[in-house]
Amino acid sequence: MTEYVLPLIITFILAVFCGKLILPLLIRLKAGQTEREDGPASHKAKNGTPTMGGFIFLIPWTVVTCFYIPTHRNVVPILIATLCFAAIGFMDDYLKVVRHHNLGLRAWQKMGLQILAASGVLVYIRLLTNISFDMRVPFSSFFTVSGTALIASMGGVGFLIGIFVICGTVNGSNFTDGLDGLASSVTAVIAVFIAVASGMTNAGIAPAAMAFLGGLLGFLVYNHHPAKVFMGDTGSLSLGGFVSVSFIMMNMPIYLILAAFIYFAEVLSVIIQVSYFKATHGKRVFKMAPIHHHFELSGWSEVKVVVIFTVVTAVLSAVALTAI
Repeated sequence: MTEYVLPLIITFILAVFCGKLILPLLIRLKAGQTEREDGPASHKAKNGTPTMGGFIFLIPWTVVTCFYIPTHRNVVPILIATLCFAAIGFMDDYLKVVRHHNLGLRAWQKMGLQILAASGVLVYIRLLTNISFDMRVPFSSFFTVSGTALIASMGGVGFLIGIFVICGTVNGSNFTDGLDGLASSVTAVIAVFIAVASGMTNAGIAPAAMAFLGGLLGFLVYNHHPAKVFMGDTGSLSLGGFVSVSFIMMNMPIYLILAAFIYFAEVLSVIIQVSYFKATHGKRVFKMAPIHHHFELSGWSEVKVVVIFTVVTAVLSAVALTAI
């Protein structure tokens, strides 16, 4: 029980404390967010809100997780992935803050770095852990005599699928970070799922998941509506790195479709919107993409979108737990 409760409490306290130190620093550095020009009108007031606040939960999470490395070696790839994607996000944030616009890294640069980071983490997993790239099949335990899930043997193709899963999840978490507390709240629920699923599968990553939950809850002290700080790409890319590699370490990437449904709904809404816009020369499926903006422009408040998306994540995560 201590590996669940202790990292949660310690990381939460440290994150709240880090916020007290980091928020004034970001303000002094004038590390303010520049809202997209074509975004919702209500978001214009957010211009200048400090960004790069992902450090508020990343620093305490890293410290606490490192204490568990000697007894929980499987947290190492998760730690590496999270920090690698945080570094990519930091580069993007730094360019945005210095240039005072919303461009940052070019799309091909960001994707290239993501593929490189994903490949490096997967090589580490393959060579330095006993985790394979095979995948548990959801709900298959209901149809086996032993009551255990079937494992799909992926062979060499598992590496390529892993890159797709990691990069897709990272971009999903990045797109989800568009409203006060949205990415934090959705990912907090996913972290609970990871902790519980880790216990059910003996994956040995529960302390990292609970520490991540504590960090996000501490960050939400400053990120709830109206947000005093945004996590920036430093935080949002790290979320996807943490979530995707955690699922890979549990041989459960297919389960991401349920537990991280909101991430993929956000990505798909952008793909659909852009594709349809180009194909029809200007027509749109959604009022605005990513999809959380569509609901905003349909009359939902930010708080309502965050609550509904978080509840959806909780329900689908519960369904995913029954599928193990």
